[in-house]
Amino acid sequence: MKWNEKLQRIIDYVELHLQRKQEKVDMAEIQRIAGCSGSFFQKVFSYTTGISFAEYLRFRKMTLAGYDLQSSDIKIIDLSYRYGYDSPTSFTRAFQQFHGVSPKDSRAAGAKLRVFPKMQIACEEQYAWEIRRMPELRMVGKSITITRDDEHNATKIPGFWNTCQRDGSFSTMIAMDQGNPKGLFGLFESCDEGAEEEQYFIMTATDYETPEGFVEKLLPASTWAVFDCIGSVPTAIQKGWRYLEQEWIVKYPFRHGALPEIEWYSDGNPYARDYLSQIWIPIIEEE
Repeated sequence: MKWNEKLQRIIDYVELHLQRKQEKVDMAEIQRIAGCSGSFFQKVFSYTTGISFAEYLRFRKMTLAGYDLQSSDIKIIDLSYRYGYDSPTSFTRAFQQFHGVSPKDSRAAGAKLRVFPKMQIACEEQYAWEIRRMPELRMVGKSITITRDDEHNATKIPGFWNTCQRDGSFSTMIAMDQGNPKGLFGLFESCDEGAEEEQYFIMTATDYETPEGFVEKLLPASTWAVFDCIGSVPTAIQKGWRYLEQEWIVKYPFRHGALPEIEWYSDGNPYARDYLSQIWIPIIEEE
């Protein structure tokens, strides 16, 4: 399940408990839906929505409390406990901070209250992404040395793929492919920190013996942020990298793992408009 789908399920869960069941939101259940620790989920929520999960909960509680006060004669003490506050005093403080008026004054004729609507996560976002935990991956393939000049690599890397297609390396890797689903990988690996050059690999996940002239790489079990890129190659994958550099990394919510960044190309027609490729960023999933 993609993160946008998980977040929408969590938001729906929050609304169900705040509005219908009038029960405390259970963080253990949210972690179960998210499939990760509470702290990791909160990083993802903050990155995706622009506010913290705690703020979202508080804003929704205060919005609903405002509706309750203006539409019923519920006592403030009962309302404070309904929304999980320890005392009417703490509830009143939070309410006034959000709405600009006290709970009592909110019932006066003409009182204007702030509304923070239920959040809707776009399920058809341009770059759907998910957190993926992968077991150890053994890869076999070919490599070249590239620079850190993106414009230069925009022609050199596609040229390397063309070379592998012409000399039969591509067909050899496809025949060895044991991935599920099948596809080939492009890996970027720096030689050392600050180096002007790095290695680029075209590889397949396989348990077959390494053919002569090929190289082998073993990636330990890891966690990745995986981004879908839809469209023909190399345009879709190049646009995906630009998106990551200009938008996603600006608000980067995770520490980068000590592994290569990966491109994955599905087994299909790479020139089709709906062709799927992916960018994998290694991350450290903090507890």
